Amino acid sequence: MKILIKGGRLIDPSNGIDDQLDLLIENGSVVAVGTDLDSADAQVLDATNRLVVPGLIDVHVHLREPGYEYKEDIQSGVRAAVAGGFTSVACMPNTDPVNDNKTVTSYICQRATEAGLANVFPIGAITKGLKGESLSEMGQLREAGCVAVTDDGRPVDDGEIMRRAMEYASSFDLPVISHAEDLSIVDGGVMNDGFVATELGLKGIPWVAEDAMVARDVMLAEFTGARLHVAHVSTRGAVEIIRAAQKRGVAVTAEVTPHHFILTEEAVRGYNTNAKMNPPLRCADDVAAVREGLADGTIGVIATDHAPHHRDEKNVEFNIALNGIVGLETALPLTLRLVDEGVLSLSAAIARLTCGPAQALGLSRGALTVGDIADVTIIDPDCNWTLRADELLSKSKNTPFDGWSFKGAATCTLVNGKTVYSRDNT
Repeated sequence: MKILIKGGRLIDPSNGIDDQLDLLIENGSVVAVGTDLDSADAQVLDATNRLVVPGLIDVHVHLREPGYEYKEDIQSGVRAAVAGGFTSVACMPNTDPVNDNKTVTSYICQRATEAGLANVFPIGAITKGLKGESLSEMGQLREAGCVAVTDDGRPVDDGEIMRRAMEYASSFDLPVISHAEDLSIVDGGVMNDGFVATELGLKGIPWVAEDAMVARDVMLAEFTGARLHVAHVSTRGAVEIIRAAQKRGVAVTAEVTPHHFILTEEAVRGYNTNAKMNPPLRCADDVAAVREGLADGTIGVIATDHAPHHRDEKNVEFNIALNGIVGLETALPLTLRLVDEGVLSLSAAIARLTCGPAQALGLSRGALTVGDIADVTIIDPDCNWTLRADELLSKSKNTPFDGWSFKGAATCTLVNGKTVYSRDNT
């Protein structure tokens, strides 16, 4: 089957392309990129006034299956992903049972194949049961399909175990993803430490809880030579530590979530549990810092940390509400806000959602080179729409952006050369 995408502005940051070009797909692969391409027997997709980009990639998603299917399952998660323009997602291991063995990894891969929508790349646990005590069998995880390891949701407290994890993961070319949080400093905190927390009478989490662990893990990566990826960066100090390490040649990459570059701790006012996440929403200076990190390339990845929760887990007192929000269906327009605000060029914004994530985890995605798998997202940058939480395709509706007006949306998503989502048909 042939598909010809005509008339769009094709942006492929990995190949330095930003031009009015056509894209020809055949048998699931890119076969030509050029002007005035013609294929009489192809299905034609008109991309006039649209952006044609490599399929978006999210390296930090909680699909909740197995174990927590009442919040989300793989089918509903990938359905939300393709609606948001994401063709590939990497899912975290804090499931039940934990993805710390090849049986769970294989189950996730099989369920993703059955769903038949977005590519799903499992991420395995660093330690068995996420307990931080003994290392998982990383070779088996890699063989079963895992692309990285992390204990996301909890830090690896023991520095020696983290060191050995980095050495072990390196032997299988697996990046180690750091959940940077010193729990002894967090000490029961529930939001950013500062004036707003004091005013609301909530225990705060100071920036040093994140910075201290980022510093430790960066130094361990430098010592071991491992590939380190720092998840959900939220503080100025963390950005500066990562920037300095990159200048020294340390193999460290980093991600930031849209909620951490859009919202501040002010969103918690009214004890809004949909503004409760980990790490917490920070102050305006931290938001400015992560934006600076995105702009100068220190932070090369935008990831959602899509964390669905049932309404009963959010509709409780702030102190006991679970952390996290859904993000797959809002990440693209929130990222495009950075373009409108002059923080990123359009090409740089697309890079943070495509080739940046691909490079961080070593995925063979994120480009539209001839011969590549045809994962493609078509975007209407001028589409104005309003988010209604109850209309989200995710099973869970925990978002602080309910009622927000957005500009920009995915109108068509293709995975392996097959159209899996069309906004016009929903």
